[in-house]
Amino acid sequence: MDEGSFPKPVLIYDGDCAFCTRSVNVLKRLPIDAEVTAYQFTDLELYGTTEERATHEVLWVDPTGRIHGGAQAVARLLISAGGIYAAAGWMLRTPPVRWIAAGVYRLIANNRQRMPGGTAACALPPAARGSVSG
Repeated sequence: MDEGSFPKPVLIYDGDCAFCTRSVNVLKRLPIDAEVTAYQFTDLELYGTTEERATHEVLWVDPTGRIHGGAQAVARLLISAGGIYAAAGWMLRTPPVRWIAAGVYRLIANNRQRMPGGTAACALPPAARGSVSG
């Protein structure tokens, strides 16, 4: 496989965050043809990204290697699911909904430890997570 060329899209999320994991488990029920993996078990360098970015936001890597983060990653996932999901995804890509979605995504991501299913570990940097039980 050439660098920057992948057989199908990849959704990369924070597997140490219970809220993120639960959210991804809901999204995996959609009819998507993508790999879904926690960044902790992923060769991030292969996808052209970093642990810092992967802890900051969910990532969608399309088959060409282009990375979409946060609300736009969710939009791409929805588009790939087709049907009514694709319509929602395209809406998330259109200004001003795009800007609102980015703000809502950041608000949720910055407070994920307070969200249903979130744990204290969600708020910690990766190096400090081993000392917190969830």
